[in-house]
Amino acid sequence: QEFTRDLEAKERFVREAQAASSLEHPNICNVHEIGETADGQIFIVMAYYEGESLHEKIKDGPIELEATVEIATQIAQGLAKAHEQGIVHRDIKSANVHITKDNVVKILDFGLAKLGNNSKLTKEHTMMGTLTYVSPEQLHGTEVDHRADIWSFGVVLYEMLTGELPFKNEHDTAVMYAIINEDPKPASAVRSSVPIGLVRIINKALQKEKQDRYQNMEELLDDLLKMDAEALKRTSRIGL
Repeated sequence: QEFTRDLEAKERFVREAQAASSLEHPNICNVHEIGETADGQIFIVMAYYEGESLHEKIKDGPIELEATVEIATQIAQGLAKAHEQGIVHRDIKSANVHITKDNVVKILDFGLAKLGNNSKLTKEHTMMGTLTYVSPEQLHGTEVDHRADIWSFGVVLYEMLTGELPFKNEHDTAVMYAIINEDPKPASAVRSSVPIGLVRIINKALQKEKQDRYQNMEELLDDLLKMDAEALKRTSRIGL
């Protein structure tokens, strides 16, 4: 309803929804229509997928290693496609990742998306996203690019592997301080079976300075694909 009263917000929503609707990829939720009713109510029509959110899946505990790598790979592939088209999601979190009954990952809610070449449509110095997943630069209110999604991806990967968030506290200010200043406990310290390769991926994705992170999702995806499936199976069987 607020978009009917705020013309700037309405323009931003429609433009960003249109950007999301242009994305065609198996791991991105399809947007079929953006419209407006006769009385001025804006609506967006998205595909419906049976299954559950990644957030719900994690509630049952850390995800098995092989499944984690498979889910992470599909998320990375979807984000790589969006970034290729200059679109940053800005709110990657486990609740915005849906897993269908056929085990296909769908990234949902590009409603906060920002076209890289259309920064005028996003208010400067406004934090967008969910606190426990946002990057340091989002908290600082500085320019955000695709590397903010890489940070959030690192948080989601950590969450899948450990069942916990790397930065958490009862108080928002403490969470913000930790994101900006502190390194999280290594995933392998929470769950000893986490391979060193996945620990390194998380550590690189969660670098405080965006120039120290992976510079694109393709680079991160390459490291994920190098994870040895048989080694993951052996580790899972050991049950450490």
